Amino acid sequence: MFNTFSYTRCLGVLAGLLLAVSANANLIVNGGFEDNTVPVGNWSYFSSTNVNGWDGDNVEIWNQMGGVVAPEGVQHAELNAHPFDGSVFSIYQNFATVIGQTYDVSFFYSARVDSNEQFSFSVGSLAALLNDHVTGSWKQYTGSFVAGSLLSTITFTTTDAGTYGNFLDDVVVTADLDTDPHVDLVESNPLVMLLIGLAGLVFVKRRKNIAQ
Repeated sequence: MFNTFSYTRCLGVLAGLLLAVSANANLIVNGGFEDNTVPVGNWSYFSSTNVNGWDGDNVEIWNQMGGVVAPEGVQHAELNAHPFDGSVFSIYQNFATVIGQTYDVSFFYSARVDSNEQFSFSVGSLAALLNDHVTGSWKQYTGSFVAGSLLSTITFTTTDAGTYGNFLDDVVVTADLDTDPHVDLVESNPLVMLLIGLAGLVFVKRRKNIAQ
C-alpha cells in the first residue's frame, strides 16, 4: 500500500537527488569550448560573438592539435588568439548569482610555448595572476568567492601581446551550498517544485484507485 509515509520518503529522496544535481550544475556556458566545430588535429579562431557563452576578443580553439590533450572533452582554448590586434586578449562571461552565496571556481591552464606565459583572472572579489605555467602539462586552479550582486563576470586576460600562449579549458563555477544554508533552494528551484507536484498527482491518483 502506498501510504503517506512512503510518499513522504519518496519525495525526500527524489528532491535530495535533484538538489544534488542542481548544486553541481556548472553556471558557465561552454566552459570546455566544445560547441564550435574544429577538425581533429587542427585549430580555428572565432569571433567571441560566435562562441557560445563568451564575449570579448577572438577565441582560438584547438582540437587535439600537436598532440595536446584537453583535460575535458577534446577541445580547449588558447587565450592568445589569432589574428594579432596589437593588444592583449580578453574573454569574459556573465552569469546569474545570488547575493551572499559562495561559489566555487575551477579551470585548467597550460603553456603553449614556455613557462614564462601568464594571464590574469577575476570573478567577483576573486582575482589571480597565473604565472606558473608548464609546457605539456595542465594545472588546475581552484578558488571561491561570495557574490555581491545578481550578476557576476568571470574574465581571463593575457598579460603578453601576441598570438602564442596560455591554454585554457574546463571553466567551472558552481554554488557551494554548504557555506550558505539559509538559501532556500527547494522554493527557488522550479525543477524541485515540478517534481513535488508530479509526485503529488501520482499519490492522489493512487489513492483514488485504492478507494475504487
